[in-house]
Amino acid sequence: MDHADQMEKMKKKDHADRADQMDRADQMDKVVNLCKRRGFIFPSAEIYGGFRSTYDYGPLGVLLLRNVKEAWWKSMVQMRDDVVGIDAAILSSPRIWEASGHLDNFTDPLVDCRQCHSRWRADKISGKCLSCGSSDLTEPRAFNLMFKTHAGPLEDEGAVAYLRPETAQGMFVNFMNVLTTARKKPPFGIAQMGKSFRNEITPQNFVFRTREFEQMEMEYFVPPDEAPKWFDYWCDTRMEWYKSLGMSEERLRLRHHAQEELSHYSTATADVEFLFPWGWDELEGVANRTDYDLRQHAKASGEVLEYFEPSTGTRYVPYVIEPAAGATRTMMAFLIDAYTEDEVAGEKRTLLKLHPGLAPYQVAVLPLSKHDDLVPLSREVLSLLQPLCMCDFDVTQSIGRRYRRQDEVGTPWCVTVDFDSLEDRAVTVRDRDTTEQVRIPISGLVNEISARLAQFQ
Repeated sequence: MDHADQMEKMKKKDHADRADQMDRADQMDKVVNLCKRRGFIFPSAEIYGGFRSTYDYGPLGVLLLRNVKEAWWKSMVQMRDDVVGIDAAILSSPRIWEASGHLDNFTDPLVDCRQCHSRWRADKISGKCLSCGSSDLTEPRAFNLMFKTHAGPLEDEGAVAYLRPETAQGMFVNFMNVLTTARKKPPFGIAQMGKSFRNEITPQNFVFRTREFEQMEMEYFVPPDEAPKWFDYWCDTRMEWYKSLGMSEERLRLRHHAQEELSHYSTATADVEFLFPWGWDELEGVANRTDYDLRQHAKASGEVLEYFEPSTGTRYVPYVIEPAAGATRTMMAFLIDAYTEDEVAGEKRTLLKLHPGLAPYQVAVLPLSKHDDLVPLSREVLSLLQPLCMCDFDVTQSIGRRYRRQDEVGTPWCVTVDFDSLEDRAVTVRDRDTTEQVRIPISGLVNEISARLAQFQ
């Protein structure tokens, strides 16, 4: 291939890359619009003009987020005998964050634009203000991301408290409590899901980076010499979790950090990254935190935080492998990945090809019309399915429009009750992805839906 051909090939690739980026940006706009229109995510305090970087999860969003968290919990705790859970306090003592290094090290570089006075995180703007384009910026200065508050009636230094910026430290300070009460021995893990708070300089990209968010973290305590093995194990295991829930392999990758990227406590870190509309970005980090956290808290508290091995009579401070994922950004990634547009009978439709275990509703029960004879039987069908899974019930508009609505919010199966149902005691089950319909006796409907759900367990 001569130079001219190479240049032409590069131009075509560049054009394709830019077109793909534009397509992904367009998809992002459509996903954000769908979230508001269908009740997944609303801007917080919208009637008051909103409150920057905060969002409220609507009827569908709260179900999707809950399903993401429950899928994580099932994988990390329920299906294992070496991991237990806790729920530590959100409001916490300054001593925890002094010992962990957060008060000194948990900072981002902050710069101000001298032209428009906007503030930015210096490492995210390539030397130019994103508001006005000026390169006349102040020197970067450290900005601590911790939310500081006061506990009690007096706002003095003795009453200072912090909202936790991560769930991890609650698991470290409870290490001995869990070790004793759960009767575990390394390797074993402590898992936790919950809210964390970071005073981000530049919240961005919808719910990807916000000041209030939910995490899904697990601290896996191991003998020091086994840490490299378990680090590799959790990198592979966490990648497989996303794939098992239907996330496209071509939009997933595992990126190992270079030496200069590593946190002060880590000897190895890898990120599970997803190809978002703005490019590759982190879904989850897996880190070998060594024994840094336990030693820091032992030193600061004066308590012994180590494991005694009775078979050898030896004591050691375990190393920790930490898979830490963001629940809200993971939910967002599943939404983006599931967003699909196709045609059915020449008509364009939008659908979310969500894994049935993640979809807000697994089944929608739809009477063919509001006829007085159909609604009671439809509610009978609904009552049969509700103990099995989350169900929607909709009688508004034509059946075709209701099918499209359920496709758009990701409902895998619609159960339609029609006038024939009054005679044959059977209903029509429609598949979201294929639109195929089959007739099922009401007496066998629970077994049918159970079998379909079991295929995705």
